[in-house]
Amino acid sequence: MPSADFHGSSSPFATASRSFMSLRRDHSAHPMDSGRYHLDSDEQRELDAFQHQVADLFQDLAGGGDDILSISWVRMLLDTFLMCQEEFRVILFGHRRPQAMTDRLVSDFFERAVKALDVCNAVRDGIDQVRQWRKQIEIVLVSLGPNNREFGEGQLRRAKKALGDLAILMLDEKDAGSVVSHRNRSFGRNGGSSSSSSSGGRRSHFRSLSWSVSRSWSAARQLQAIGNNISAPRGHDVVETAGIAVPVYTMNSVLLFVMWVLVAAIPCQDRGLQIHFSIPRAYLWASPIMALHERITEESKKKDRKNSIGLLNEIHQIEKCVQHLTDVIDVVQLPIAEEKDTEIRQRVQELAQVYEAMKEGLDPLERQVREVFRRIVRSRTEGLDCLNGAD
Repeated sequence: MPSADFHGSSSPFATASRSFMSLRRDHSAHPMDSGRYHLDSDEQRELDAFQHQVADLFQDLAGGGDDILSISWVRMLLDTFLMCQEEFRVILFGHRRPQAMTDRLVSDFFERAVKALDVCNAVRDGIDQVRQWRKQIEIVLVSLGPNNREFGEGQLRRAKKALGDLAILMLDEKDAGSVVSHRNRSFGRNGGSSSSSSSGGRRSHFRSLSWSVSRSWSAARQLQAIGNNISAPRGHDVVETAGIAVPVYTMNSVLLFVMWVLVAAIPCQDRGLQIHFSIPRAYLWASPIMALHERITEESKKKDRKNSIGLLNEIHQIEKCVQHLTDVIDVVQLPIAEEKDTEIRQRVQELAQVYEAMKEGLDPLERQVREVFRRIVRSRTEGLDCLNGAD
């Protein structure tokens, strides 16, 4: 994904960010208290409002109900990241700051952000991989669509082959080779020889030649690199940085969490979700983020999601539709009984609905991932220029 120039901040994000500046501080214990006397009242209110903003945004995400991990929810998550990033940028470049320790913390954040760029590229590749499923789904929808008054053997054969190919494409690359010959059989017969002879060609679909990351790249290792040594600032850190250590820690945590969710939801090379999150409860945004982390982790452990290529709801729905439709076609006999005909049409309709949802949602999702990429690049460039100017 090229690091395209970013021409100004998006007005909806800026407007939303500024609207949080009117929030009043809760006078209970707060991680910022130890550094209060280093800041004037306006700066303190802005730092406090940023904590409220992050908490409110993630509270909204945590209240997503069954929509969590849907395309629309992931887009909301990316919107949240962009809003937090924009407000962090305002704080970073608008505050007086002691140089020595602050510059080290800010430089550390930008190094983590650079690692997140690879995740954005891998996620973009994963979205493109999901798009490749469209051709096989279209074959199924045409073969078994409502325009067919009745189904013949040829239509069932084409649909079953497309379903088998689609099931293979939806497997993790490491699992694909062992099941190729078992998943792709012609309707009513074992197509062993033809299946095995073409398995090498089908394996080529598992990974696009235009992927942006190398074959040795690992999403799991990249997340670990982003999360290395993230720790909540101590009291003296807050004092020495005039409070800036707190929003830096906040953005480090937000960056790690958002990248972790993207890897969890979207097909990525060498996915792994075993990232340790530990956020002190004193932070207003700790509770919703930890609740989301726990819920997504539990979702990944469910029996029907364990070996999924991605936890995105729409991916799960396609997996279920493919399995249900395959199970029906596997046992159907010609001529098809009315009950089985109705069941096939119902399953095809379910597949068509999730297909439309994917078709409508993937392009906007990819644009947002690209925007996150561009915004990180822009913020880092400005940040390094600012640090160098201060030197």
